[in-house]
Amino acid sequence: MDYRQLIIRGISYSQTQSGAYALLLEHEETHIKLPVVIGNFEAQSISLGLEKDIHPPRPLTHDLFSKFITSANFELISVVIYQIVDGVFFSNINLKNKISQEEIILDARTSDAVAMAVRFDAPIYTTQQVLNEAGILLEIDDNSKEEDDVFSETESGSENLHHVSTEELQKFLENAVKEEDFDTALEIQEELKKRKKNID
Repeated sequence: MDYRQLIIRGISYSQTQSGAYALLLEHEETHIKLPVVIGNFEAQSISLGLEKDIHPPRPLTHDLFSKFITSANFELISVVIYQIVDGVFFSNINLKNKISQEEIILDARTSDAVAMAVRFDAPIYTTQQVLNEAGILLEIDDNSKEEDDVFSETESGSENLHHVSTEELQKFLENAVKEEDFDTALEIQEELKKRKKNID
């Protein structure tokens, strides 16, 4: 299968889900961004994995599993985000034994898979279908305060989006990504996709 490699663009606090964070992945060639909602522990673990010079006093679960993989003569080859169902991402961790060359594929939550990938400097991939379904492609420009005020009035729920023009929705989408409110951005993008299907 033809996979698309992703890089980690950052982690931000979720604007709509208390105690949750948004992991922002990006396909460098097309600049399509893939926001994934993750928990507090996973956000902390990914951040620590990215900061190679910071070591917690006791190993985190992902550190422990990484040590086990290495001790068993395996290496983490890659992580693949292969599917999204009802807003939930599905991922695999691909391992390979350094001696026997045996390959193992483990099903994993995307947050855990990424936390492991950063510890092995392993590439993160996804499919074009996942990018089509959940990716966001935007060139972010500075928006006026008037646009920000109008946008804030539409944030009460996705049902209000039906009464907004496509042009305005595009502006709201740009604002949501600029403010790192990826949950709202996904809602707006879903509405835009529905409208495009109706036109097609």
